[in-house]
Amino acid sequence: MYLGIEIGGTKLQLGIGPGDGSLRCLWRGQVDVAAGAEGIRRQIVAAFPELLHRATIAKEDLRCAGIGFGGPVDDRRRRIITSHQIAGWDDFPLGDWLQQQLGIPIVLANDADVAGLGEALFGAGRGHSPIFYVTIGSGIGGGFVVDSEIYRASGRGAAEIGHLRFPVPECPGKPWVPLEEIASGWAIQRAAREASGDTSVTTHDVARAARSGDATASAILATARGAFADALCHVIALLCPEVIVLGGGVSLLDEDLWLNPIRVLVSERVFKPFATSYRIVPAALGETAVVHGAIGLAAKQVALDRNCLDGEWSI
Repeated sequence: MYLGIEIGGTKLQLGIGPGDGSLRCLWRGQVDVAAGAEGIRRQIVAAFPELLHRATIAKEDLRCAGIGFGGPVDDRRRRIITSHQIAGWDDFPLGDWLQQQLGIPIVLANDADVAGLGEALFGAGRGHSPIFYVTIGSGIGGGFVVDSEIYRASGRGAAEIGHLRFPVPECPGKPWVPLEEIASGWAIQRAAREASGDTSVTTHDVARAARSGDATASAILATARGAFADALCHVIALLCPEVIVLGGGVSLLDEDLWLNPIRVLVSERVFKPFATSYRIVPAALGETAVVHGAIGLAAKQVALDRNCLDGEWSI
């Protein structure tokens, strides 16, 4: 059995599974932002014995734990680089700390990378390679998976599609902005609040208004879709993935408001020699994608360690 942990800016999840795409047990909690990183660490330590009890297994039955962390990480040193949402994570040795707390081996990666691995192993990308995964929620994250392995470049991250920069002619003082500031859930929400003066408007309110024919809401979504489609065209031109998997809360909007128009825009703008090389599909694992991927990551680490002991070293 393996333990998978998702540490996000609003959500904390722990799951146990055998590494075949099924979950034996899942624990889910909300992050207390005010409590910072220390509060999250307390939650993990408190939830762990409860999860073992509900799964009816002993700690000794767990071979490894994988973590998907919501921010940049140095996975080779198993340290957090920083969190853009929760204070107290800067340069924190999460792998060493958690291994000491739980008494099991730990492997660490970025949450979007881990979710991409989950979709590649058990979800919408299963049986395909390469896979490019994008999560569109409060921010925008990406993961690139080749032959069921996360591509991590020099070890500090890759596939950060949310930080591609785009021109914004209507903002003279800020002519280039990251994709996250145009097409993420909070960017759509912010644009709608600025246009309406209503600080309670959500992304799903924008979607409902667009479905009802509201011109402002439709224009906000069109701007987000256009920038996001351009970003996917860049991904296709550079990496030529076989499957692009879209996850996260914004991707759960009606297909006619998000997925289908994006498919059309990409087909119109994509590098033509690659026009038949890709498919854009919705994620299949939903809220548990990171947990599934973290379990898959842990299982891979155990297999790698076993091969090394057997003399089959992999560089």
